[in-house]
Amino acid sequence: MIDEAKKMTINDRDVQVILGTLLRAGVVISMAFVLFGGVIYLVHNKGVITDYRVFKPELAKFSSIGAVINGLISFKGDAIVQFGILLLIFTPIARIIFSIFSFLLERDYLYVFICFIVLAIIAVSLSGGLAH
Repeated sequence: MIDEAKKMTINDRDVQVILGTLLRAGVVISMAFVLFGGVIYLVHNKGVITDYRVFKPELAKFSSIGAVINGLISFKGDAIVQFGILLLIFTPIARIIFSIFSFLLERDYLYVFICFIVLAIIAVSLSGGLAH
């Protein structure tokens, strides 16, 4: 019975393997979305050269997550690229959330508190920061 309890506990090595796999999978999946979206974008635009010398904010079609999801559903290449970038941004956030749960399992409440502070800082910075 004691051997079964030892087998079911998660040690630090298991947590590190899961976190490493989570980060690698997040980067590879986001890279695949960006690459696939780039190919779709090039096929749909047939070599049209975009002028990036002057920034035109009115041409920014995907400035919200809802717009990116709508563009993803309608299979627009630039929306797929933007979704891949969003996945890349959310990969470290998923790592922090997983770390919170792993520290809760270990009953290490100081690190849970630190992870919540880091998550709050990221949330504030993604929502526009303190300047708005």
